[in-house]
Amino acid sequence: MLRFLIIAHAPLASALKAVAAHIDAEAAQSVEAIDVTASLSQDDVIAAASVVLDRMGSTEVLVFTDVFGATPCNAARRIGERAGVRVVAGVNVPALWRAVGHRHEPVDRVAELAVSGGQQGLMHVSVTRPQHQSTKHNPDDSQHDHHQQ
Repeated sequence: MLRFLIIAHAPLASALKAVAAHIDAEAAQSVEAIDVTASLSQDDVIAAASVVLDRMGSTEVLVFTDVFGATPCNAARRIGERAGVRVVAGVNVPALWRAVGHRHEPVDRVAELAVSGGQQGLMHVSVTRPQHQSTKHNPDDSQHDHHQQ
């Protein structure tokens, strides 16, 4: 079964791991997290990730990271050089949920699903405000006022 490692700025990785538990308890067991604080170097993150990957013992791991080009992503890219490890940058809840929901599929397929889920989960959501238009009253127009209910 596919495993997941989230490497992100603190406390995002741990928070996303907790969010994975909303799918089911078994799903949360397939997710590990490394919160990257400002004091950690890229080498520190790589060392921590190597320990976690060795502990996972899985042949296929999808690594999620938050921001392309930042320390968590740069470390993840180095970890991604391992056989069976894929890296996706820009993690969000829809991407994670889609990936975890398909954890029994091959890592390349799940990486594709995660990216599409993350993209589809990001959208503009706005509430249309009621129009507050002033009514001009003309004494002669009183017969033309229409009140809809």
